[in-house]
Amino acid sequence: MGKSEHNTIDNVARNIRQIRELKNFTQEHMADQLGISQPQYAKIEKGSAILKIDRLQEIADILEVDLAALLTTNNIFNFVFNSTANQSGYYINNQHNSMDIEMLRTIIKEEINKIK
Repeated sequence: MGKSEHNTIDNVARNIRQIRELKNFTQEHMADQLGISQPQYAKIEKGSAILKIDRLQEIADILEVDLAALLTTNNIFNFVFNSTANQSGYYINNQHNSMDIEMLRTIIKEEINKIK
């Protein structure tokens, strides 16, 4: 497998994990929904499983996102709240931290209200 293919698999795995965490779904929940074991599901999030498009669509449906959200190369889901990060209170972090989706919605609403 070439570097480009490996990067794509890593991006998809990262997106799946981050969206799952934002939805507060466990790996066990995802595995149950997919009809596989938790260790098999963990391989998906580690990027060590090559997924067919129909399986990716199934994961997108469970996560209630468009398939494109899983395939994006942008790290758009990994926002971490930190009151000292900057004026807006959040920053993009490439580590494994993520915030609760409801907290993210609240922060975005507050930022929009500040702009108005």
